[in-house]
Amino acid sequence: MSNQILKGKNGIIFGALDEKSIAWKVAELSNQEGANLILTNAPIALRMGTINKLSESINAPIIPADATSMDDLTQLYSSALNHFSGKIDFVLHSIGMSVNVRKGKPYYNQNYDWTKKGMDVSAMSFHKTIKAAWDLDALNEYASILGLSYIAAQRVFNSYNDMADNKALLESIARSFGYHYGLKKNVRINTISQSPTLTTAGSGVSGFDGFYRFANDLSPLGNASAEDCAKYCITLFSDYTRKVTMQNLFHDGGFSSMGMSDKVMENYTKSLK
Repeated sequence: MSNQILKGKNGIIFGALDEKSIAWKVAELSNQEGANLILTNAPIALRMGTINKLSESINAPIIPADATSMDDLTQLYSSALNHFSGKIDFVLHSIGMSVNVRKGKPYYNQNYDWTKKGMDVSAMSFHKTIKAAWDLDALNEYASILGLSYIAAQRVFNSYNDMADNKALLESIARSFGYHYGLKKNVRINTISQSPTLTTAGSGVSGFDGFYRFANDLSPLGNASAEDCAKYCITLFSDYTRKVTMQNLFHDGGFSSMGMSDKVMENYTKSLK
């Protein structure tokens, strides 16, 4: 049921690849809640995904942009300001990639050229996305910028590899830029640390199925789905959260506060018999 809490707001969604992606769900729900949208992704990602289907269903134009390129981002925001005939109220950064993970390189034996590429795509692109908006004064007062993170930024997960470092930097950027943008124009910047989620990107991490089952067994509310995450994003785009900024917000069914659950203990003790 729509409450139209984003009615009249203008937003940019980065990273909607296919129907499994969180960004896709956020775009659909933002549209239902009354927002005007622009979809964007890197040109190569646009060729790989099915974003045209989403664009047609929610009547949102697609503007290609490589989020590692300041020129592309400047053009994206300039085009958005013209399209909306006004400034922007929210931005979702749902971008992440590790070549080391894709190529099976362990954390202790990284290819550092690949590491730098992954950090640029996964974390520095967040800084650049914010900076491009800052330079053009493209955001309205109390606009909301969100990045998607994971608890591996704080804890070790054996095969999450250099993506953990990328997410740690992403969260740091939200805090640091959140301070400056808050002073400048009351703009809010936060990250959401989401449960393991059944997306195309998530399934590329070695051992993902084990991550998913373990988190689901440990969390009292179970894993949060992509649809659940979209609903949480909507609240953070809305005017109801105007004083929330510089936070990493755990959206994980309680996983981040847990040490042991009955179900995990039961599974563990069974293996000892």
